[in-house]
Amino acid sequence: MTSRNASLEDIVRTRRSVRGFLRDRLVPQEEIREALALAQHAPSNCNVQPWRVYIAQGAACDRLREALCATIDAGTLPNPEDPVDTFPGEYKRLQVECAMNLYDAMGVARTDKPARFGALRRNFELFDAPQCAIVCMREGFGVGVALDIGIWLQTLMLALTERGIGSCAQASLRTYSTVVRDTLGIPVDLRILCGVSFGYEDTSVPANSSRQPREPIDSNAVFITE
Repeated sequence: MTSRNASLEDIVRTRRSVRGFLRDRLVPQEEIREALALAQHAPSNCNVQPWRVYIAQGAACDRLREALCATIDAGTLPNPEDPVDTFPGEYKRLQVECAMNLYDAMGVARTDKPARFGALRRNFELFDAPQCAIVCMREGFGVGVALDIGIWLQTLMLALTERGIGSCAQASLRTYSTVVRDTLGIPVDLRILCGVSFGYEDTSVPANSSRQPREPIDSNAVFITE
């Protein structure tokens, strides 16, 4: 938990993916608008500000949750608008370690298929969040615009963190983009990039005890001097 007087470094270090929320406690509209207004200052190429976001709350969020869960419970195969990322080599190692860390916190054994399905289903339950943002960009835009939206999204999540609001960016929601689009009435000329479930953290949820480590910077950064 942070305060409005926290430093940027504290906010960045505090932000994490929250996977369990107090479902009956809505984030006030004023707080959401403040965070969105701050995120609006994120940089973008030619200042086109390409991010488009649909925020489902209350009954609308419950309707989205129910539609997604009904779809996955029916065994419907994912149908993303864009290919799902795959992670080779060292990236795969980090993906597996992340999953093991989370499943250990949840008490889910690798061989327990029902429990693993339940853990997967939590994504589509929106982790009980009372509110969920669907992040979109105009059809036809490419990786440069997606990069701009990623910068905006990080800014938004940091602004939420500063206000004591937890969040979890969910690429999983774009795997059932048709369900999301139809449920919330999102126009067909907008591609769904991800969802962001957000709200006040439920500290009693075991998944929220998970903490993911970071690699040393030399794993990601190359310094060139000549």
